[in-house]
Amino acid sequence: MLKHDRTVPLFLLVGAGATVAAAGLLAWSLVGRRIDPQVVLESLALAGEPGKPAIEYPLDGTLFPPEIPAPTFRWRDEGSRSDLWLVSIDFADGGERIDSFVDRCDWRPRDSVWDRFKKRSLDRQATVTLVGIRRKEPSQILSVGRVTIGTSSDPVGAPLFYREVNLPFADAVKDPSTIRWRFGAVSSKDRPPVVLENLPVCGNCHSFSADGAVLGMDVDYANDKGSYAIAPVGASMTLDGHAIITWSDYKRNEGDTTFGLLSQVSPDGRFVVSTVKDESVFVPRSDLDFSQLFFPVKGILCVYDRQTGGFRSLPGADDPNRVQSNPTWSPDGKYIVFAATGAHRLRYRSGSRTVLLNPADCREFLEEKKPFKFDLYRIPFNGGQGGKAEPLAGASLNGKSNFFPKYSPDGRWIVFCRAENYMLLQPDSELYIIPAEGGEARKLRANTKRMNSWHSFSPNGKWLVFSGKPDSPFTRLYLTHIDEQGESTPAVVLDHLTAPDRAANIPEFVNAGPDAIRQIQERFIDDVSYTRAAWECFKSNDYVDAERQARKALAMNPSNWDALRCLGLSLFGRDQYDEAIRYLSEAAKANPGEGKIQVDLGAVLISMDRLDEAVSHLRKALELTPDSAEAYSNLAVAAFHRGDKQEAMRCWLRTVELNPNDYAAHHNLALALDEQGSRDRAIEHYRKAAQLKPDDCLSQAQLGIALCAQGATQEGLTHLADAVNLDPANVAVRYRLATTLTGLKQYDQSTPQLLRILRQDPHNVDAMLTLATNYAETAQADRAIHHLEQAFEVANAAGNRRLAEQIAGRIEVLRQHPSLKNQGDPGR
Repeated sequence: MLKHDRTVPLFLLVGAGATVAAAGLLAWSLVGRRIDPQVVLESLALAGEPGKPAIEYPLDGTLFPPEIPAPTFRWRDEGSRSDLWLVSIDFADGGERIDSFVDRCDWRPRDSVWDRFKKRSLDRQATVTLVGIRRKEPSQILSVGRVTIGTSSDPVGAPLFYREVNLPFADAVKDPSTIRWRFGAVSSKDRPPVVLENLPVCGNCHSFSADGAVLGMDVDYANDKGSYAIAPVGASMTLDGHAIITWSDYKRNEGDTTFGLLSQVSPDGRFVVSTVKDESVFVPRSDLDFSQLFFPVKGILCVYDRQTGGFRSLPGADDPNRVQSNPTWSPDGKYIVFAATGAHRLRYRSGSRTVLLNPADCREFLEEKKPFKFDLYRIPFNGGQGGKAEPLAGASLNGKSNFFPKYSPDGRWIVFCRAENYMLLQPDSELYIIPAEGGEARKLRANTKRMNSWHSFSPNGKWLVFSGKPDSPFTRLYLTHIDEQGESTPAVVLDHLTAPDRAANIPEFVNAGPDAIRQIQERFIDDVSYTRAAWECFKSNDYVDAERQARKALAMNPSNWDALRCLGLSLFGRDQYDEAIRYLSEAAKANPGEGKIQVDLGAVLISMDRLDEAVSHLRKALELTPDSAEAYSNLAVAAFHRGDKQEAMRCWLRTVELNPNDYAAHHNLALALDEQGSRDRAIEHYRKAAQLKPDDCLSQAQLGIALCAQGATQEGLTHLADAVNLDPANVAVRYRLATTLTGLKQYDQSTPQLLRILRQDPHNVDAMLTLATNYAETAQADRAIHHLEQAFEVANAAGNRRLAEQIAGRIEVLRQHPSLKNQGDPGR
């Protein structure tokens, strides 16, 4: 991030004929000669073919709002050998230029100079000429570049409300208290004040009524992911329990989980529309630039009426076989435009629903790159009665994914995002504009080179703010002017609004004064909120933060059994077994009827090898919850450790009956059946385990080994090869693949695997001996002897005299009979 305090120009000159006394100043070379900008500019005519610097900002055609503070001009001038640059600005009025010399590739004009620029370029173009020279030879022009920019007479006229998030996004989800919200005008020279922070639960999409009087925000309240806050806008706002509704109240008796996604307040503030009965792909990614993948795959539109307090689905956008989401209102409230496509059920769905899914749940999208495209539809609102949803021409049925529609305040235009697939945070996402009734889509000139997303019109309709990340993992805010023809200008960067270590997103213009919101306080956080935060951390294996959040919950309510349970399991995750038993026992006392706590106690006691106590708690769990798959699974483990393998198999069989997707139970049952000799049944459960965890090396390897042993060699080899690819460093799995290939006399495939093992583990005697067998069987006696000699040295050094003698005997036989094959495999 550029720091403005380091970009003050070396010297500033005003006008071509400025004197040293009047201007301050002329640049001086190292040998004491002053450099006159007029001379430099006149030298351009004799410059021949100088290089061309890449002016990165502002781009040609950029239009600045009249209230914007001074930006930082940036350029690259690689290979020109310049060590000094002249920035010269000519105005259409033909008056004095603004000239400045700088010795680095950026320039931020002083406030007085910028104010003069804006006044003289108001609704007129000014030409910025950038000239690269060397101090010692200022008349030799090394590079020249030009852009034309200007200042609009249209003010932005409204402040922004936006969110700052730390990256990667998974960290923000685990600890939402690090997220903060700012509110302020684009004219602010410093970052606008933080008005909301330290919220220990997630706060997501926010929107305002057209008059800026009502704020709506997704929040997590108590034990409900569908919670939503609605509050009147004011200098000091309070979000308390009275401000909270929950989308889960829509047909709650049906039992479907609701998160309430991408909600939007109506222009008049009476209604809110959201996505309910929803499920989304929401998964963390290791790529810091794009650290999450998010898009809904199921959901219908639901409307909440603030006057009546009632919820109802929106007819025409409530088909359970489709996903209908991402709604936006027309300015008059008569239409809703939303994104939709066919609903999808995730192939790999493990465990209970959480905010962030596991990568395995979304493998078809993360790895297989399954397409998923949205189209935009328009539907009449009709006071909540809905109607027929029609595809919006220009933003539907185009082979792309279309999402995030936003109306202009005059209702003439819709700006939306288009990408190849999916929705949020797509690198190829670009902004397009169409007439509100549909029509030809035009790409905005404002698009940056990477990811252009969530956008909002200023109340006067003249400016559009949006998010982008063309050159950094941290999303920045950008601004573009929209004229009467729907044409946009290159983006103005709002760098000054965001901290350099945060991603700015969800920018929304608010039709209010710049001081309309000074502080938003939460008054709805309770022990249940901290407990939910603790569980989110726990599910992400962040046991330290889970413990911290659980202790906060217990500070508010020491008898919260769910917090005690989460604390106990978090301590168990950190191998603090005695403390884990203590808090889990307290949880059991606080809620003696909860079978899950008994299961947890049993699992911890098994890890401590206190098997009799473990079995007692697990049987208690089954008394409380007779169909607890977790209790049976842990009873199986305890029985296995006690040597009762028949009881273990009985319990594992019951586990998979109750929960067919329990990977560990299938895997353990397969091992027990395999050991018992029931290989066909073992393969059945190995196969199920591999289906449940296709990315698990062990699952693929065990299935491969069992299939080969059963005679299904080719299928078995495929799974063994998959296992090796999943974990290339796993020597044991690679060796099993190699020996299987050797047994099939596929020496040309086995040998490379063995050589790879020896590169990883140069003293692996088993690999040496098998490799010697391969070479002996293919009449390569010298190579076989070489590896046998290496094996002999390793065995001898390890003191294994018996093996060393066997190897020595094999070497002697090969030397006497070099063409003799299959001389045994000593030591194995």
